[in-house]
Amino acid sequence: MARAPLGSDAIVAEAAKLADSEGLEAVSLKRLAESLGVRPPSLYAHVDGIDDVVLRLGRRGLSELATVLGRAVEGRSGFDALQALAAAYRGFARQHPGVYAAAQRSQALALDPAAQAAGEDVVRVSLAVLRGYGLDGDDAVHGVRLVRVALHGFSSLEAAGGFAMTQSVDDTFERLVALLDLGLRAEL
Repeated sequence: MARAPLGSDAIVAEAAKLADSEGLEAVSLKRLAESLGVRPPSLYAHVDGIDDVVLRLGRRGLSELATVLGRAVEGRSGFDALQALAAAYRGFARQHPGVYAAAQRSQALALDPAAQAAGEDVVRVSLAVLRGYGLDGDDAVHGVRLVRVALHGFSSLEAAGGFAMTQSVDDTFERLVALLDLGLRAEL
């Protein structure tokens, strides 16, 4: 069976599989080379090391998250859009935990123009949802931050097994979104 051509996209795709199945910390050049059927030095023709792979993975994660969120909120407004955004965000973090973790590496991503653009796409979708609440300017920026803090915090705790009590985590998530809705409707 012929092997697919090796390139940066193939390396990042393999890193995504590994990160999502075993965690971001499992991604190494050695593991990627084994998975791709090459020797580790062969990877250097396509990437500049593991930091470059993780950066590319984070960029990919931001881009995919922006796409998922955009599709989820399309044609919606107000609470309906907020619910869709929240569910899509949580769903992405659950389905792609390693890619999601790479997309949260803010320091490295902040220096990468392509990652910045993808991050701005995520913010743009969130701002569109908040326009349905009549928020703009500084209030919209604060609103985007609050929504992100809530959704990222929830998703991170859920991924870490932080909700061990017997009550439904889904019910807690619904209450979180309802609280966000109330907060966004309030005059800040």
